[in-house]
Amino acid sequence: MITSFQKYQGTGNDFIIIDDRELKFNRADTALVAKLCNRHTGIGADGLILLQNKTGYDFEMVYYNSDGNESSMCGNGGRCIAEFARTLGLVKDKATFYAIDGNHESVVKPGFISLKMKDVKEVELTAPFAYLNTGSPHYVAFVNHVENYNVLEEGRKVRNNTRFKEEGVNVNFVEKKYNDLFVRTYERGVEAETLSCGTGVTAAALVASLRNISTTQNDCDIQTLGGKLKVKFTKHSDNSFTDVWLEGPATFVFKGEIEI
Repeated sequence: MITSFQKYQGTGNDFIIIDDRELKFNRADTALVAKLCNRHTGIGADGLILLQNKTGYDFEMVYYNSDGNESSMCGNGGRCIAEFARTLGLVKDKATFYAIDGNHESVVKPGFISLKMKDVKEVELTAPFAYLNTGSPHYVAFVNHVENYNVLEEGRKVRNNTRFKEEGVNVNFVEKKYNDLFVRTYERGVEAETLSCGTGVTAAALVASLRNISTTQNDCDIQTLGGKLKVKFTKHSDNSFTDVWLEGPATFVFKGEIEI
């Protein structure tokens, strides 16, 4: 079967996106997803996204990590599929879609897309790290000299420790640099560092707010290896967060066809 696809990237986090409204793609074929995401023998990507129909929504987002397994929410991927849906004519400047963690909204603005993330009701905050779920589970640690930090080795240690090994966790190393947070992320399912992680920078921004080192009271500018993002939020007295928005680019790379 010949399948059409498009390739998008959001601050270097890249995705294969397929219009699957006719449900032709075999969602259970994890080996196929891994093959398509393979950078040597396939198209190459950090993940694969299916756009499907969903009653009551503009569309549904089904997300897979590059290891082939269906996974939790992806913030950069959410912006990319919103832009993909716009190019298909499914939506205009606004969209409401469903993902594995529930409802999301997106708003297209000049040069970037604003994506509403899930509310965060609780954060485990300790001296060395924080743990929270922003649609995906995240470990956040502030370090010195993050640009030279061994993210692959140290991230793998945390991801595979006794607590996190079974479920997995995304591991974020963060440093305040000038007025930005510099965030680097080891992603489960990719099992390597990616150039950017949307749910990861969201987690980092919220933890920075709790540690009183955000850019401002209600938003945070983020620098990743792949580019810049912004996270906006409302923090409450019980350390919960609502109205969480991830803002950044969603860029078309190329399109093609592949036999699967």
